[in-house]
Amino acid sequence: MKVKIGPYINWIGPYQIADALCWWAKPQTDESGFKSKADWVHDFGTWLAERKDGSNTWLTNFCNWIESKRKRQIYVKIDKYDTWSADHTLALIVLPMLRQLKATQHGAPSVDDADVPAPLRSTAPGARDKCENDWDTDDNWHYRWTYVLDEMIWAFEQHCDDNSTDKFYNHGVEVAGESFESKMNRIQIDEVGLKAHQARKQNAFQLFGKYYQNLWD
Repeated sequence: MKVKIGPYINWIGPYQIADALCWWAKPQTDESGFKSKADWVHDFGTWLAERKDGSNTWLTNFCNWIESKRKRQIYVKIDKYDTWSADHTLALIVLPMLRQLKATQHGAPSVDDADVPAPLRSTAPGARDKCENDWDTDDNWHYRWTYVLDEMIWAFEQHCDDNSTDKFYNHGVEVAGESFESKMNRIQIDEVGLKAHQARKQNAFQLFGKYYQNLWD
C-alpha cells in the first residue's frame, strides 16, 4: 500500500486578500471571545468581492477560476496483500489517526448517554448544575467524547497486536514427547475473560461506525 494525501486546499478570495493587505490591523476580541479584525477590513473585502448590484467583481471571478484549477493531492495504491486481512491493514492506519485526533482535538461532538458509563452521562449528579439553558453543554460533554476515543484507540491497539488474546490461554507445563492431542487437551481457556475482551472490542468498533462522521479536529 502507498498513500499520499496532501493538505486541504485553502480558499483564497477577496476577503482573504483584504485581510492580508491590512496586515497591520490588529485583531479585536468580540464579546464571545473570538478574535477578528475591525469591521472596516471586512467591508474592504466586500468592496473587493462585489459590485454595487451584488454581482461578482473581476477579482472574485479570477479567484474562482484559480480555485477551479487547484486540486488536493490524493494518491492511494492498494496492493493485493493489503486485502489478505483488510481489517488488520486498516487498523494499522486508523490507530495512529485516532491517537493524533485525540492529541489535537479542539472540540467534541454530541455523544449519547447510552454509549458511556453512568458517571459520564449528562444525567449524572451535578453534571448540569452550571447549565442555565436546556441547550447548554453539561460538564461531562467533553469527557464522553474522550471516553469514546479511548475505547476506539484501545480496540484498534488490540486488533493490531497479534498476541492481544494470549493472556486468556494457559498452555500448562510442556511434557517432552507428548502428542499433539495431549498438548491441546492441557490448554485452559479463560472463556469469560476472552468473551468480555471480544465484546469490548466489538462495542468499540460499533462506536467507531456510529461516530465516524464526527472524527474531525
